[in-house]
Amino acid sequence: MYTVAALYHFTPFSDPAALRGPLLALCEAKGVTGTLLLAREGINGTIAGSREGIDAVLAHIRALPGCADFDWKESTASDQPFGRMKVRLKKEIVTMGEPDVDPRAAVGHYVSPQDWNALISSPDVAVIDTRNDYEFAIGTFEGAVDPETKSFREFPAWWQANKDRFGNKRIAMFCTGGIRCEKSTNYLVSQGISEVYHLKGGILKYLEEVPQEESRWHGECFVFDGRVSVGHGLTEGPHELCHACRRPILPEDRARAEFEEGVSCHHCADETSEADKARFRERQKQIALSKKRGERHLGRVADA
Repeated sequence: MYTVAALYHFTPFSDPAALRGPLLALCEAKGVTGTLLLAREGINGTIAGSREGIDAVLAHIRALPGCADFDWKESTASDQPFGRMKVRLKKEIVTMGEPDVDPRAAVGHYVSPQDWNALISSPDVAVIDTRNDYEFAIGTFEGAVDPETKSFREFPAWWQANKDRFGNKRIAMFCTGGIRCEKSTNYLVSQGISEVYHLKGGILKYLEEVPQEESRWHGECFVFDGRVSVGHGLTEGPHELCHACRRPILPEDRARAEFEEGVSCHHCADETSEADKARFRERQKQIALSKKRGERHLGRVADA
């Protein structure tokens, strides 16, 4: 079993580029794979490896400026969920495109998983899923609003176009691990919305701590690694990834006429040209050849 650690922390890094090399070298030395993002606003990412390797990387991150008290969430995977290790420099560790948003200044009221059900059951609360449309499609909380966004950048515009529909309701927001809500709640606070709440630790913490028989969650939670989705207790879900459009599909979707391994699924068959499909077929051919040689083709793994 592999240990999977999902983490983020907002803290000012004066020179993120100087942190990249030592962090990447340690991960590679310890056999840890995944993706970590570094920006002036902090660090974000998911990594996987042995218990010893993950502990070493987490200790290194705790020693970075302002990260002594950073938090992370752990789960397990039966197979290595990432093909390689990437440490990337970004303008934002989660891209919202709003330069004035600063979660270190103010965020919404944190709500523990144990108190979340009571909050979202209240008739004066509007529950908003801040994730993307394909994530919402495979699982969400009962009664949640789907903004139908394809990227987090679209959320501010969606809010401006839809804010009047929520009247005087309190706003409760959630996302996978909590990071998107750090920015979305700060954004709403800056817009004058004071009654803003968000699920502390995100869906992953809720699925880890709330018993299934008490849960208000329906479906699976999309995760950005080779497991594709997880359910209650953070057990691996049934979803696979279409390696053409990187959307989640179920095993039975393979039987649909639109499905071709590595080339298309029912979500994307009409979205790509024949030239695109020819290129995807060539990539899939290389994946098959790598597998035959007993090698792992890096392009196959969901390590975005």
